[in-house]
Amino acid sequence: MRRPERIPAPLLCLAAMFLVQTGIALSKPLFGPLGVSGTTFLRLGFAAVILLAVTRPRLRGKRPRDLAAAALLGVASAGMTYLFAGAIDRLPMGTAATIEFLGPLAVALFFARRASHLLWALLAAAGVVLLTLLGEGGDGGSLDPVGLLYAFGAAACYSAYILFTDRVGAVFEGFQGLAVSMTVGALALAPFGFGEAWDGLTAPGASPLLLLAAVAGVAVLLPVLPYTLEMTALRRMPQRVFSVLVSLEPAVSALVGLVVLGQLLGVPQLAGIGCVVAASVGATLTGRR
Repeated sequence: MRRPERIPAPLLCLAAMFLVQTGIALSKPLFGPLGVSGTTFLRLGFAAVILLAVTRPRLRGKRPRDLAAAALLGVASAGMTYLFAGAIDRLPMGTAATIEFLGPLAVALFFARRASHLLWALLAAAGVVLLTLLGEGGDGGSLDPVGLLYAFGAAACYSAYILFTDRVGAVFEGFQGLAVSMTVGALALAPFGFGEAWDGLTAPGASPLLLLAAVAGVAVLLPVLPYTLEMTALRRMPQRVFSVLVSLEPAVSALVGLVVLGQLLGVPQLAGIGCVVAASVGATLTGRR
């Protein structure tokens, strides 16, 4: 078995994307009994418990600014998770993923230093538009405005998540910072999600143990494993490269739709996948340290 440090960082990103899509797909049925905020709160709560038990973070001697970075990462993670869940509850998943991608794209553009770096970011953005918006009509006339607000909010949180993940990964050993951030994220969502989760678990005819087991399993798929893989990848690649690589996520979503749901891809979607893959490869080849 290959040690994690010998696995190429782009492969870690790709694995994280598939886990995220799987976690999202398995979370959606839980929105009915537990609600969006209740499901998200329980997922982050289980994730925090798992990471705290595994890492046992030692906070003594940490600088206040390092602890603040971990706390802000937790808030960004909670916001990103909750807002994207709210978006996919109201919008097609491809549209929500496209809008959320504006966050990583903004980071990629902010850190662009050469014309080629800007080219890869713009090429990825064009690919995502072809892949989702044009493939679904692209007029936006029937899109839920609340869902759009959720998606744009998720994009803002995603950009903050990338920046703080890089910082936390640099100052905390292993995944101790991730454990701290998940704990803060769960606490941040508690005022919004605890009541909804409790109502769902105690509703007449509910199976609380089954629901909790399902949420715990989903929490491993999202966020524990993907966030762990992404933090590992960010320790070994520039933020700019990571930001363009995660543009593959809409393509992964389309692939899952084809395999699982039988959704056929048209010419715009295929062209979009080609643009995104080309941008990701280009960013990887030109962005190595």
